[in-house]
Amino acid sequence: MPRFQREAKLQHWFTLLSGLVESMLFSGMGYGWASLVFVLKVDGYFSGYCVNTTRDNDHAVYADCTGQDELFSLIMCVALITNTIIRFPVGCIFDRFGTTVTRLISILLYTTGTLFIALLKDETSLLLFPAISCIIISGMVLHTTNVQVGNLFHLFRSTIITMYNGAFDSSAAVFLVVKLLHERGVSLHSSFLFLTSCSIILLLRTIFLMPRGHIPYPLPETYTYGVKCSRTNRDKGKKATEEIKKEENMRIQNDLQGEETKLGDDSSKEEASFQSCVMSWLFLWHLVWVVIILFCQFIFLSNVNPMLSRLANNDQTLVSHYTNAFALTQLCSVLFAPVNGLIMDRHKKKPLATGETRREADLRSSRLSLFLTSLQCFLFCVCFTCPVLPLQYFTFVLQVVNSSFFYGGHQAFVSIAFPMSHFGKMSGIAMSLSALGLLLQVPILHFIQHQLHGDPFYVNLGVTLVSLLAFIHPIHVSLYCRKLSRQRTRIYQEVDNKCS
Repeated sequence: MPRFQREAKLQHWFTLLSGLVESMLFSGMGYGWASLVFVLKVDGYFSGYCVNTTRDNDHAVYADCTGQDELFSLIMCVALITNTIIRFPVGCIFDRFGTTVTRLISILLYTTGTLFIALLKDETSLLLFPAISCIIISGMVLHTTNVQVGNLFHLFRSTIITMYNGAFDSSAAVFLVVKLLHERGVSLHSSFLFLTSCSIILLLRTIFLMPRGHIPYPLPETYTYGVKCSRTNRDKGKKATEEIKKEENMRIQNDLQGEETKLGDDSSKEEASFQSCVMSWLFLWHLVWVVIILFCQFIFLSNVNPMLSRLANNDQTLVSHYTNAFALTQLCSVLFAPVNGLIMDRHKKKPLATGETRREADLRSSRLSLFLTSLQCFLFCVCFTCPVLPLQYFTFVLQVVNSSFFYGGHQAFVSIAFPMSHFGKMSGIAMSLSALGLLLQVPILHFIQHQLHGDPFYVNLGVTLVSLLAFIHPIHVSLYCRKLSRQRTRIYQEVDNKCS
């Protein structure tokens, strides 16, 4: 192997491993909200919303903190909705300006969010709204730029994408560490000042181990990135990247439109436009799948702390135990996520069928992943609907497994089904449009607190029934793959008939 290729491979591995560390420490820390809420309650934030009231059965006086719980749930709800709404603009920035500009925006948001919490006081408690939103959005942006690292490793592309998603979910354990340190006397302000200083790590990786533009797929031999690359090498890599994007766009446009072009005839090929991708049935059913699973996940995340408090009869020791168990389960996401990638990559070492494209083979392999993710979502909803406290251990496991399968499967499917030149926009618009469904969380949370007196059983039952709609997507992908296979067979039969 030439020296240039050896150095490139080494750089690829450094990028991969440093990205995993970055994802496990920074990208999804906001999803450890349940651990942070416990610390915020101990420190007395929004404690003014707790009122003394008398229990009807024994006339005992206790503190009713329904208003405090509702406000903390609203903070997370607003952050999640803001995150989904902003995904499409972020995707457009990523596709238009590349990796460096996108990551600099993320680093700015991360620093702002952690600094707000580090400087938090009782009179500035409302800063939690923009702080949590900034932290979750910055992590999502970092993750979007890291997903493309899978393009450096063809045989394990989907596996690496899902591995990054697992690391994304596992980073929720950062707030568990904050909680454990807080119990040992380390203040919330000190922990977040340290997290703020870690933004220098993100900046260094952006400069030395990430491209200015994008990592193409398939990867051209001349592709280079990083500060050590000469201008000549970068120009060669950019030219090869543009040629690959053009070829990929034409192939996907033909599949999306169902064109039956003859072999060797490229005159009717046109580049796949963003509009044609968005208006395809493949994307529309994927959007339904994304909305349903995100809705189920976010309903649980917004209510996990009040749910545990209610099932534990406000025993804070028991609530702390289950909160720690949930955070530790989230830490294991990095172990579950690669399984989904291995499912999607299981065909990579097998030869393609006659006339079969790499995209068609990847789509066919994704069907099992989509089905398993839908099944996990349904079982997860069933478990958190049951008001049994010990059963929530299993709920935590299913939530983490489903989340790691979902985010990895979503990113991998978009990268397979649509051109990489539209990856940021396609991935982002699916998440942004899902915000329309997630806006229902606000009235639902209000309904649970005020109409159902904090008992979400009937709402959770409805969510469980809605989760069944997620199975439509894997069924449609199966039918789509059969259609492509029939078209391919018919074209070759026509060619054989003409030759004979």
